[in-house]
Order: sequence, then structure tokens, then C-alpha cells
Amino acid sequence: MKKKKVILRDLKPKSKDEHSHDDGHNHGSTSNSLKAYVPAIISFTMLIIGIGLDYFDVSFFKDWIRIAWYSIAYLPVGFPVIKEGWKSIKKGDFFTEFFLMSIATIGAFVIGEYPEGVAVMLFYAVGELFQNAAVNRAKGNIKALLDVRPKEANVFRDSDYTSVSPEDVNIGEKIQIRVGEKIPLDGILLSEKASLNTAALTGESKPDSIQKEAKVYAGSINLESVIEVEVTNKFEDSSIARILDLVQNATARKSKTELFIRQFARIYTPIVVFLAIGVTFIPYFFVDDYVFRDWLYRALIFLVISCPCALVISIPLGYFGGLGAASKNGILFKGASFLDVMTKINTLVMDKTGTVTKGVFKIKEVKAIDWNETEFMQYLMAMEEQSTHPIAKAILEYKAEGEDFETQDVSEIAGKGLKGIVNGKTVLVGNKALMTTNNIDVPSETESIVESIVLVAIENQFVGYVVIADELKKDAKETITALHKVGIKNIMMLSGDKDSITQQVAKELNIENAKGGLLPEDKLNEVEILKKNPENKVAFIGDGINDAPVLAASNVGIAMGGLGSDVAIETADVIIQTDQPSKVVRAIKISRSTRKIVWQNIILAFGVKVIVLILGAGGLATMWEAVFADVGVALLAILNAVRLQRMSWD
Repeated sequence: MKKKKVILRDLKPKSKDEHSHDDGHNHGSTSNSLKAYVPAIISFTMLIIGIGLDYFDVSFFKDWIRIAWYSIAYLPVGFPVIKEGWKSIKKGDFFTEFFLMSIATIGAFVIGEYPEGVAVMLFYAVGELFQNAAVNRAKGNIKALLDVRPKEANVFRDSDYTSVSPEDVNIGEKIQIRVGEKIPLDGILLSEKASLNTAALTGESKPDSIQKEAKVYAGSINLESVIEVEVTNKFEDSSIARILDLVQNATARKSKTELFIRQFARIYTPIVVFLAIGVTFIPYFFVDDYVFRDWLYRALIFLVISCPCALVISIPLGYFGGLGAASKNGILFKGASFLDVMTKINTLVMDKTGTVTKGVFKIKEVKAIDWNETEFMQYLMAMEEQSTHPIAKAILEYKAEGEDFETQDVSEIAGKGLKGIVNGKTVLVGNKALMTTNNIDVPSETESIVESIVLVAIENQFVGYVVIADELKKDAKETITALHKVGIKNIMMLSGDKDSITQQVAKELNIENAKGGLLPEDKLNEVEILKKNPENKVAFIGDGINDAPVLAASNVGIAMGGLGSDVAIETADVIIQTDQPSKVVRAIKISRSTRKIVWQNIILAFGVKVIVLILGAGGLATMWEAVFADVGVALLAILNAVRLQRMSWD
């Protein structure tokens, strides 16, 4: 699969010109500097003074002086809104909140309600400032993630270390990272050991201690001593670059709820505008004491209330908050749409190796028959040094004293094992098929061993075996229990490993449905069968290249991002950076909380608006209530969305 080049863009608010009505509000037009508060402070001060002069009926504060005073108070907060409304009209978009606020407040001036006209714009401006603060707070996790982007790399060139941009370092070059510095590129540790802070990548604050030749990832912070690393990935292909690209582009995939509300607001707003016109003129034909000014005032209230601010701002912010909370916990959603889909998951299918097990083979048992164990292992290790198989790597980790044995004429027998000469003796290493082919009897006790077993024969005599087993991840058992608690009743394990091993692991984890010995197409077929039932919403967790087809076919594909292959990570919809299966439970909880908050905001916004619309049409609500129904509800909804950043997911 060809990988796209990652383009790292700075995460910053758009300018006024870059914002469209789809964004709801022009957040980019207001910075959080003191300068942004000056217009509101001026308008507020003049409004309070004006209301005081009106209250005490000061003689000079009459006629044109009064109109001029309130007009000047109106301009600092009103002019930017009128300007945006005019821009929208020129683009053919009439029914924006800017247009509604402009018509309503200018209308208030026309009927002599100057203080209320200023107050509507003032509270709107103050609401914008508070909304900006809330949005910036919600972006905090992602901005913190951007801050870990390495700025330079110390690369070894011409017998010395030179500081260059990470983009200019090539694969295979050696870089040096001092204490407190961020690792600029993915690589292999050349130093004997290192202690790293990987919180930016995984969400885990506990330092990660690693040994020589272990993988290190860009964005980690070196904690203890100067270390050297051999670069394995270009910067644009590094883990931190991939995370940044995923997070920054996650909001591009809108949720269905979000898209529906945007479309609804575009239909809903003009309907309310025409209703407001009806409120102004239709009563003339039915009301005996019809007063145009009173009904126009009610219509203006209608216009203020109709602004869909609370919906078009708080709902996207709710999803953004969910994405940020997940990122903080080492879970990357590739779009808000997957937060929605995750809430509906009721069937979870998982791979075994690398997903619930560590994917690292270790020796579980060594059984030498009539041989010294150390000498037996020296013969076996001499043979396995010629192999690149993961099982061979596990055997070579055995600590055997003495000199290495010499090997000759080692050949691989496809699907069976190895044959060669060690210290002048013919040695066979492999499975039962290899022994049977060479007429070597194998003890019956080996038949009952479920794990991977390596059989050894020397000079055509069976001399022993080594049992190799993969280890369960620490949180594997608790994950299955937690999944049942959150309502995921149908859990299935599919593995390419031997069926006997798969069944044993499934039994340990209390998974009732498991199948082993599967090819990639077999896994895909199993998931397709599950999906044929429309009630099943299937999530698949995997980490290997062979899992990519199933990840793509599932309703939600979840990849282990640490040990997982690039293909699996590219294909998946959700990435678990820590490789902990328990984070899947956390992802489900975050998704459900996000959706709950989004719907709370929808109900709050619609409920209050409907009530105040009815009161306004009946003459029981003033512009002040209208302001609360618009800006006030928007603020309440935004504060509700920001709660996602403070929630605990344990």
C-alpha cells in the first residue's frame, strides 16, 4: 500500500475570511488577548451609563443625544456582526446568525428600544468570547500533542554530531538524544538502556525502561542519560507525524448527527424568519387592537431566538472534546463519525497474537532426554542461529554457558524445520512431521502439549524438546470482563495460530467462541457472516498485515498502534497507541459519553428555544429572554461539552 506523505499543518484558528457559516460562529475573528475584550468593555460601560441616565431621567439625555449615545455603544460590538452578515449576503447566504442579529437589533433601534438593541449585540459578543475560551480549552490536548513535535535532530555526520531538521535525516543514520530532549525520529536503540517518557504517544505517564535494540518512537522524551538511536523511518513516516496527521484531520469526518444538525439549521432558520414576518403582519387581520410596534417587537424577539448558535457550535465541540479525551488516553479516532459508530458496537472480534497476547515468544519448558540440558540447548541454539523465525529468536534468548558449537550444511525443510551438522553430528530440529519423515520415534507425551513445540534429534535419536509459548498481556483478562460489563456480550477470537493454542487462550480469557488455524480470507469470511445479521455491529481488533482486510470490512476496525503493522494502522478506524486491549473498553466509554453529551445539548437547545419562541410570540418574553435563549443556551451547551475533558474513564 502506498503511503501518503504526511503534511504537518499548524493547528491555529482560521481568520475571518476563512470561516464560513458552516462553522456557526466566527471564532477565528476573536483572539484571547486583552485587545479582543476592548469592544465589549466599551459597549458595556456605555450601556450601563445610558441605562443609568434613562433611569434618573437626566434632562440632557434626550432625543438625538440619546440616539447617538446608544449608537456609539452599539458600533464596537454590532459593526463586526453586520460586516459578517453583509459578507454572507454577497456570497448568497442570507439566513446566517449575523443577518438575524443585525435585522433584530437594527429593528430594535427603529422602534426606539435602544438599550435592548445594544444589549443583544453585547451579550452576543461576550458569548463569543466565552465560546472562544471553551473551544481553545477543548483543543488543549491536541495543542499539547503538537508541542511534542521535535524541532531538530543531532545526526552523526563527518565524525561529529550536527544539528539538522528531522526531515533531513535519512534511514540508517545515527542520532544522539540528550537528557530532556525529544526523540525526533523512530529508530532502534543503540545504547545499552534508556528510560523514556512516552506520554505524548500513549497517554501513559509511567516511564518506559527499554534495553538495547528495542524500538523507540519519535515524540518520546529521554529521561536519564545520553542515548544513541539508529533511524528506521523518515520523519514523515514516524509515529509522531502519523499521530499528528490523524488527530488534525479527525474532524474532517463529520458524524451523522453533526451533519444532520448543520443541514437542519439551514432549513430551520429561514422558516423562523418567515414565521417572524407572519408574527408581524398576520395579527392585523385578527386582532382588534393591533399595534404594529408591539408585533414587530415580538417578531424581532423571534429572530434573535431563531439563531441556531447553540446547535452548530456545541455539537461539533462535543465531538471535538471526545476526540481530545480519547487522544489524551492514547486512543486515536480517525474521525468523529467513528465515535458515533463505536456507541453501537455489540459484537467484538479479536485477533490473538499481538492483540491479547504480547506477540513475543518465550521458552516455557526445556526437556532433555538422557542429555545435559545446557549441552542439549547448545546443539539446538547452533541450529536456530541459522533461522529468522520468531521461535528461533525465543530459543536464542536462552543463556547457555560455554563456547558456541560450529554448524555446517544447515538447510531448511519447508514446513518441517531444519537439518544440519553440529560438532560433526547430524541434528534435526522441527515439528513431528520432520521426525516422522526421518523415522524417528517421538514420545507420546508431546501429543498433549498445546503450545508450540520444537523437537530435537541427534544422530537419528530423539533427545528432547522445547516448549515455546506466547504470554497474555497483563490486562487481557480484565478487558474481557470489562467488555461484558459495558454490554458487549458477543466476543469472538479468530487466529492464524494452531486451533489448540487458540482454544486454550480463549478458555483462559473466558471467550466462548474461538477459531484457530485461519487464513486472512477465513477471518474475513467469519466477519462477513456476522455482518449478515443486521443487528450485529462488528468491531475487529488486530495488529498484523493479515488483519488489514478484516479491519477494513468491520463496522469499526481497531489496530494496535505500537506493535501493529503500518498496513493495519493505515486501514483501521481507531488506533490503540499503547497496545493495551483494555483501551478498547475506554474507547467505548468515551464514545458513549460523547454521544450522551451531544444529545443533552440538542435537547437543551431545542427545548429552551421552543419555550421562548412561544413566549415571545405571545408577548410574554422580552429581548432579554431572547438573548438567554440564544447566547446563554449556547454557553451552557459548550460548558457541558467541555466536561468530557474532566471525566474519568476507569
